[in-house]
Amino acid sequence: MNFALEIFLSGCIIYLSYLLYSQKQKQSNADSLNRENSLLKDQLTKIESEFTSRELTLTKTIEKLQFSLANEQEFLRERKLELDSKEKKLLSDILDLETKLIKETEDRKKVVSQKKSSEVRLGNIAETLAPFLDQFEFDPENCTFLGKPVDYISFGDEEITIIEVKSGKSQLNSRQRQIRNQIRDGLVSWKEIRIE
Repeated sequence: MNFALEIFLSGCIIYLSYLLYSQKQKQSNADSLNRENSLLKDQLTKIESEFTSRELTLTKTIEKLQFSLANEQEFLRERKLELDSKEKKLLSDILDLETKLIKETEDRKKVVSQKKSSEVRLGNIAETLAPFLDQFEFDPENCTFLGKPVDYISFGDEEITIIEVKSGKSQLNSRQRQIRNQIRDGLVSWKEIRIE
């Protein structure tokens, strides 16, 4: 029995040692978890602090951007009003210039028309007076004034000449060029018509 008691007591001691060791492990694990928990709380507090700081910074940045945006929108509204005003003035100026251009164009048309008219009158005068000018090489007594489509026919002793008088930079018209070309090509004939 002694031996059984010894074995029993030895088993109790081993069991108690195991319980103690187990308790100590649990205590060690609990301490480790407490330290880890404390570390995690510190990290969480730090992260919360950083988050709060960032949130505050972002809030300030957003407020600055909103203020800047409001200022920019106000500036754009003022600029738009200014540009609208300038556009109205420019459109008014364009309308005035178009009106002046139309008037100037009409005035120039009148002047050009008057100039052409005076050139025509001057040409008619030159055609009438041509036989009395030095440049006219034909005997006025032998010339007959037609006016259209050519100005004169000179009935000289040796030849009959068709004469067109031009002044300034005036040119032959298409009918006059046709007559000139027909004469050059020898397409001139004589017809005698008798009326009874």
